[in-house]
Amino acid sequence: MKRALFLDRDGVINVDHGYVHTVEAFQFVPGILETIRSFQERGYLPIVVTNQSGIGRGYYTREDFEAVTEHMLRQMRRAGIEITREQVFFCPHAPDEGCDCRKPAPGMLLEAIARFDIDPAASILIGDKASDIEAAEAAGIGRAILVEKDRPLDYAIL
Repeated sequence: MKRALFLDRDGVINVDHGYVHTVEAFQFVPGILETIRSFQERGYLPIVVTNQSGIGRGYYTREDFEAVTEHMLRQMRRAGIEITREQVFFCPHAPDEGCDCRKPAPGMLLEAIARFDIDPAASILIGDKASDIEAAEAAGIGRAILVEKDRPLDYAIL
């Protein structure tokens, strides 16, 4: 079984400007690429788990999300991170749609665990909201780290 580094997107990977859905608005949080690469070098599989309620609310389209995702992945690969589109899980639903994938529900995490044969107890999640931590706990993730939104990660806590 593999161990994973689960990462929320908005506020952890990129600066959360509110419903980030264009390449122009996408800006990496300082230090995040180095953090992901460091974990990958230690044997963690990076996996993105992100609520994207802007799709369900009609603020932007799935195609907009996919374009930003491809941009993000290209930049990650340029930084030496091995990651594919299959390692990005997203919930397109609005909060009132009652799905099983929107965090704090663990659906995205459970799907990733099954798809990639991940040992949840040996894995880590980094999020910037209580719902991220709740999802990690519900999925049996061994360590969940709550960070301040849009702030460089403190390597000492990792």
